[in-house]
Amino acid sequence: MVKRRLKVRAVVSLMALTTACVCVGFAATNSASAHAATNAGPSAAAANGAGSNAQQSKPTIVVLGDSISAEYGLPRDTGWVSLMRQRLSSERIDYNVANASISGDTTSGGRARLPALMQRLRPSVVIVELGANDALRGVPLSTTEDNLRTIIEQAQQGHAKVLLVGMYVPPNYGPDYTQKFHGLYGQLSKQLRVPLVPFLLAGIEDKPDMFQADQIHPTQRAQPLLLDNVWPALKPLLHTSPQ
Repeated sequence: MVKRRLKVRAVVSLMALTTACVCVGFAATNSASAHAATNAGPSAAAANGAGSNAQQSKPTIVVLGDSISAEYGLPRDTGWVSLMRQRLSSERIDYNVANASISGDTTSGGRARLPALMQRLRPSVVIVELGANDALRGVPLSTTEDNLRTIIEQAQQGHAKVLLVGMYVPPNYGPDYTQKFHGLYGQLSKQLRVPLVPFLLAGIEDKPDMFQADQIHPTQRAQPLLLDNVWPALKPLLHTSPQ
């Protein structure tokens, strides 16, 4: 009975997430460039000539993600990407952060948006947090893998270091699909020699109180834990000054 309730809750949550992300994503993709600029903070201003010379000289981290990185359902500037910006500042690691994440985005959307972001922001590091919405929409795994591979290769060709962020899908998809979906992140990490965050939601996946009502999107309280999952893999990619 408990297993049945958990499965039903997962299905309902997926339906709610799909509806929310499709609606939000449709509006966002009509103005993707504006969205990235709005969430980029100092880096967007610098890239458009509006920032100071100091800002323009800073290297930039671009986060190419979906709703989990786009602060879906959270107060502004409380998501893990904003917390990353604060940690960089507190540790005196001099980087701009451009949050180019869009709720509902897929690997296809990220692949389409990346060339313009690379040209405009010229990032030193690209954090790729995409793929969950592919699973929600039934995108073939081969397509997701090809898109992620292309995103990584395009970023590398633009002389950016890449950090790949892995995800799982709910178990009601079946163990075979779940394992293959998660496994493609590890395969790409090894093949393309990029560091991997195995699972962005590690440590909170079995804590319902760490998720919003949809039981998919983490709460504000969970955001520092997400950053803690990313930070150990990210910090070695950054140029740091002696303290």
